[in-house]
Amino acid sequence: MSTTTLQADISTRDHILKVARELMQTRSYLGFSFQDIAERVGIRKASLYHHFPSKESLGVAVLNEAAGQFQDWAATRTGTPESQLRSYFRMLRNALGAGRRVCPAGSVVPGWDCMNEDLREAVRHLRAGQVRWLTAVLRQMPKVASPDSTAAHVFALGQGALLAARATGQAQDFDEAVAPAYALLGLPE
Repeated sequence: MSTTTLQADISTRDHILKVARELMQTRSYLGFSFQDIAERVGIRKASLYHHFPSKESLGVAVLNEAAGQFQDWAATRTGTPESQLRSYFRMLRNALGAGRRVCPAGSVVPGWDCMNEDLREAVRHLRAGQVRWLTAVLRQMPKVASPDSTAAHVFALGQGALLAARATGQAQDFDEAVAPAYALLGLPE
C-alpha cells in the first residue's frame, strides 16, 4: 500500500469517526445508519465496511477514542481538587456541548438491551475511566466522606445534566442541574 493510499485511508477513517461521533451525540446511537454516515463522508455505504465491519465496531471505536481523549484531558489537570472538579464540569458543559449534544456513551444507553457486549463494554470502560479519575480527585478532599460513591454520583449528575440540557436545547439547564454539586462539594464559582 502506498503512503498516499495509507494517508487517504487514515483520513477517511478519521472522518468516519468524526461523523459517527457527531451523529451519536446529536441523534443517539440508534438514530443513524451507515447510509447516513456514507452520505456525510461522501463515500459509498459499502466502503464503510472497509474501515468498520459493523455499526457496533464503529460505535466501539468512537467510544474508545472518547475514552482516550478523556484520559489525555485528565492527564493535563492540575491545581486543587476543587479546581479540577470545576474543570470536569466545564469540560462536560463546553467540550461536549451541553444543550446541543450528549456524551457519546450516554447516546448508547437508551438502546442497551439491543447492543452487543463489545459496545456495552466500551461504555463501561469510558464510565470507569471517568469515575476512577473523579475518585482520585475526591480522595484529596478531606470533607468528602465517600469518594467512591461521590465519584459515581458526580458522573451520573454530569450525564443527567447533559441529557436535561439536550432536551431543552439550553446550556443553562446543565448549569442549574450541577449547581447543587458545586455547593455540596465546596466549589466556589
